[in-house]
Amino acid sequence: MEIKKAEFIISAVKKEQYPQNKLAEVAFVGRSNAGKSSLINTLTNRRKLAKTSGTPGKTRLVNFFLINDDMYFVDLPGYGYAKVSKKEKESWVKVIETYLVDREPLEKVVLLVDCRHKPTEDDVMMYNWIKHYNYKPIVVATKADKISNNELFKNLKVIRETLGMSKEEQIIKFSSLKKVGVQELINAIYE
Repeated sequence: MEIKKAEFIISAVKKEQYPQNKLAEVAFVGRSNAGKSSLINTLTNRRKLAKTSGTPGKTRLVNFFLINDDMYFVDLPGYGYAKVSKKEKESWVKVIETYLVDREPLEKVVLLVDCRHKPTEDDVMMYNWIKHYNYKPIVVATKADKISNNELFKNLKVIRETLGMSKEEQIIKFSSLKKVGVQELINAIYE
């Protein structure tokens, strides 16, 4: 499969603002600095489709991108960012939860974890949530270009163990910079 067309549709905070045309949706979740926006830009081959920033926590709304006129990529706010108020964190959690629990067209959830670090409690909770609601998690280890292959191999093992993944479940190594894992992830999304 190939992504030939991608366009930003809306940034929403309430479910009434979500697209109503029932096209399939794939949500992207992860910590604030896991690289969700960069990953979406890389998959769509568009440098500025999803807004990126050097400051974690920039995505605060649910952003919908129409892909090939037949599905949506949904960029959710990052979780786990320490430099915001408790009240703001709670509002992000509510936005994420409202989308994930109540969204009928949601078909897949892609969980991004930074391959340089052990998954956090929030990552484990999100992974378990994905499984609890009967979605097949697509786990993506981002920033694979930032460490050696030897470190990456060890860290993928730590990610698998920390999340409690089965041997059959796949972790996709991904690098926006070097375009590693792009086709593999597109295939997993369209599978």
